[in-house]
Amino acid sequence: MTNLPTQQEMERAYKTSDTSYDGFFFFGVRTTGVFCRPSCPARKPFPQNVEYFATAHEAVFAGFRPCKRCQPLKANGAVPAWVEELLSKVEHNPSTRYSDRYLRAIKIDPARARRFFQKYYGMTFQAYCRGRRLGKAFEQIRLGVDLDDVALGYGYNSHSGFRDAFARTFGNAPGRSRSAECILTAWIESPLGPLLAGATSKGICLLEFTDRRMLDAQFASLRRLFKCAIVPGENRFILQLKKELKEYFNGSRKKFTVPLIFPGTDFQQNIWAELQRIPYGKTLSYEELAKRAGSPAAQRAAGHANGLNRISILIPCHRVVNKNGGLGGYGGGIWRKQKLLQLEKGLTLV
Repeated sequence: MTNLPTQQEMERAYKTSDTSYDGFFFFGVRTTGVFCRPSCPARKPFPQNVEYFATAHEAVFAGFRPCKRCQPLKANGAVPAWVEELLSKVEHNPSTRYSDRYLRAIKIDPARARRFFQKYYGMTFQAYCRGRRLGKAFEQIRLGVDLDDVALGYGYNSHSGFRDAFARTFGNAPGRSRSAECILTAWIESPLGPLLAGATSKGICLLEFTDRRMLDAQFASLRRLFKCAIVPGENRFILQLKKELKEYFNGSRKKFTVPLIFPGTDFQQNIWAELQRIPYGKTLSYEELAKRAGSPAAQRAAGHANGLNRISILIPCHRVVNKNGGLGGYGGGIWRKQKLLQLEKGLTLV
């Protein structure tokens, strides 16, 4: 039971299907012989029939078999094959209209696609397709392609329909958007679960685990701060981020070089700047963070600013802990914070 939360906390976590504890512990059900993630949607067992494990390996060797519903042996960051197929189709042919009839023809339930994209991308599959279609059109417009060619090339039957859809998404008519900005977002797999990255033409402005509860609020903040649309897509900064994150998680990178852009209040900017000065493999208390930011009496405000950080890992809010050495809070889940700190101490994530 070493390194596990208290039994009371684990019981609360599995009873409420708390996703923030996925990967932090597993529970086996003696009456069925099955072990699950804390977030498993199956019927909750009685506490007296539950046994807890720090790893899936321990559960297997204790004689439990993996649950078929929550699939505890499956890597958290892996995109399901059917989702990968859809993303590939949209990327290669963004102008195509992917109707419910089309989804059924390729053996994908439209409702399932809608739920998955809503949960992990904050939009339905159809909205994702529209965003990707308009995002591609936006790229072409900024490159100087004729508006008529863009409209017809991305599946719009009329110029007025294209202009209306474009203006609703980007806030400007197409002809006024050759120098405009938008935020491109892309899914990035990781050993700790999928991440959603966002980037402008100047750098990375978002990196969050897709199951973070504040993700919708972060999107709202980005729209307010940057005054532009958020659409699916990639640019050179997201491609660079993917490469650097892969190196970070395999232990070969200790410092990120991809440009970051993080508007906020003066106090927030000070806190986020100090976070970036915490060395790899080291931690800092909230009290010391406030002092270094020039506001020693503002520990609570420093903690709040820490929690509002929109660029996890790169602006390493996971390196801030309680004064007594406790982990404190973390928007991506305490178990992820512990895993990130272990990684930076040279320990394996497995």
